[in-house]
Amino acid sequence: MPSIHPGAPPASLPPAILGQRYRLERKLAQGGMAEVWVGTDLSLTRKVAVKLLKSNLAADPIVAERFRREAIAVAQLSHPNIVAVYDAIEDTIGGERRQAVVMQLVNGKSLRQLLDEQQRLSPDLTIHIGVCIGAALDCAHRAKLVHRDIKPGNIMVTPDGRVMLTDFGIAKGLDGSEDDLTSPNVMMGTAKYLSPEQVRGRKLDGRADLYSLGLVLYECLAGRVPFLGETDTDTALARLNRDPTDITRLRPTLPQGLAALIHRLLARRPDDRYATGAELRTELQRIASQPKADYDASRDVTRGATPARGRPAGQVVSGSTTVPSASGQGARRSTPVHGSRTPTPVGGYQPARPGRPAGTPVRADRTPTSTKRPRQQPNRKFEHRAGPSSVIVGGLLLIAFIVALVLWVTIGRDDPASEPGANSSGAPEAAGDTIDLGTDLGPTQIIAVQTFDPEGTDTSENDDQIAAATDGDTTTGWTTLCYSNRFLSGKTGVGLVADLGAARTGVFTVILGSAPYQVKIFAVGDGEMPTTFDAWGSPVDRRDGLTSETISVELSTAARYVLVAFNELGVDPSCTTNDYRGRIVEMSFR
Repeated sequence: MPSIHPGAPPASLPPAILGQRYRLERKLAQGGMAEVWVGTDLSLTRKVAVKLLKSNLAADPIVAERFRREAIAVAQLSHPNIVAVYDAIEDTIGGERRQAVVMQLVNGKSLRQLLDEQQRLSPDLTIHIGVCIGAALDCAHRAKLVHRDIKPGNIMVTPDGRVMLTDFGIAKGLDGSEDDLTSPNVMMGTAKYLSPEQVRGRKLDGRADLYSLGLVLYECLAGRVPFLGETDTDTALARLNRDPTDITRLRPTLPQGLAALIHRLLARRPDDRYATGAELRTELQRIASQPKADYDASRDVTRGATPARGRPAGQVVSGSTTVPSASGQGARRSTPVHGSRTPTPVGGYQPARPGRPAGTPVRADRTPTSTKRPRQQPNRKFEHRAGPSSVIVGGLLLIAFIVALVLWVTIGRDDPASEPGANSSGAPEAAGDTIDLGTDLGPTQIIAVQTFDPEGTDTSENDDQIAAATDGDTTTGWTTLCYSNRFLSGKTGVGLVADLGAARTGVFTVILGSAPYQVKIFAVGDGEMPTTFDAWGSPVDRRDGLTSETISVELSTAARYVLVAFNELGVDPSCTTNDYRGRIVEMSFR
């Protein structure tokens, strides 16, 4: 739906009557292809919305025919959550032939406007939007129509809580009975809300719309879409290379099952999503009907944000009845780094302090809440009282630290291998990229590390920093190159591979020094190290977050090679040309 400018005076047209029936009165909205006017149906004496194709496009027969087909297609749909189409007209206005579609006039705001105002919505309102649009899509899909442009701007929300889907301008029939008026090589739709199959130019069915709806619901809860690049192309391609950030990292306290539902909608393979809008609607209603005892909106904030008092007002109901009020690939850094792609022997940066978000903090839920604010009183049983126990604990910790320090110094002096520049034979180490640590691997058990960048064109991904990732020093580390966007300019990922020397079981730990981040951890047994992401198979773990942190993964199946791959990067102020970079402070295996 185009952006709305209530009360704007007529600009491009004189007062006119279309088809001797519909009087144009004032411009309501304007988009790239059409203008929307408030009009009056003189026959039925009712207000209508008239969508008028712009004059510079009306002369294009393909655009005009697509515009006409929208009216015909939507006029066949009758559903309370779909904006109704009443008529299609071609008439002369100001000496020009113009095409118009007469529609139901909806008194409300677009979801885009609502999100721009409130940033995030309550789970209750988000579920209701999903229920209504899921039902609308089920109606369209049963009529063999794919909308192809599900986005907040095409969803209307009224003050009394009705949610309606509009703008089927690029809808496409599923039966293929008519010629397709869109090029198969053109991605139809808005880049931020495209499904993977739309990006790839593959045949679509209703599950493509459900994916786009999943992106909309994700934005309603998280305050941002999960995929966003520097350009529309980067944005579209990002969903092909990585999974969305776990929404519970951005919105920790959601009703049980809601996060899993949204991530199922965002599955890359259509077969892994909900099959129909009706199935989605049923599952959303089930989640909405759960007891709210375990859900407290006052805790529904991200780290660094101020909690909102109270709970979301109102109750979700299905259909269109009253609900809570809606009103209330760029280049890398150009500096060349030279080095061979051979493993580097073992040995980041100081991670951010826990609890301090990187980048712009996500705002607390600003959806209107109950007007009654409970009086908050301190719970005195949780007040901190200093006592003898804290003194005892502090003394014990001091003693433990002194003992550990003495042992470390003693062992270090007795270990000849710790002397710099000497190996077990007493001879200087040979030059090279791999150090043989012998049979005693020590506590880390990582014998070599190398970078992994199968889609890179450079000869190095800061290979000269590799040793710092296993040196036991948290003030040093390995970094990726600087990229133009957080999705590595379209790459699947880059990272480090740790060689454990033989297939082993144990706990692999990595300290990350950048945020926000998304990483995947892969592990394979003995044999050749994989050279592509596909060859690594499925990850043994995946993590994402807003702050740098330590990740530990238990390898219950013996593995020799472990890959830690970044799929999303954070902003690094030390980058001079491109802004995004990932950091691995330290890796170890025990």
